[in-house]
Amino acid sequence: MLPDRCSIMENGKQCVNPPEFVVSVIVEKDEYMVGVTCNNHKQIVSGKIQSLQTEEKIPHGKISFSPLKAVGTDCIHGDADDFVQLDTQLSKKLK
Repeated sequence: MLPDRCSIMENGKQCVNPPEFVVSVIVEKDEYMVGVTCNNHKQIVSGKIQSLQTEEKIPHGKISFSPLKAVGTDCIHGDADDFVQLDTQLSKKLK
């Protein structure tokens, strides 16, 4: 699961924009996810990562912004009978 909002806080308040990019650092053959950001904060995130790399808090490597794609599905459905059946099976196991 990913956060539903950009990782940046401005003036003590969480950015309300949805994430548009997964931010990661690529070091040789490894990739480390750092956070998510909206398009408005890409430059700020890039600067912060570079600063943390200078301080040796994040590995030195290429900063990558991978676009997120929204995915929707209607193939998973549930109705009240499904939940009753699950509750009944669970209560039998607990007895």
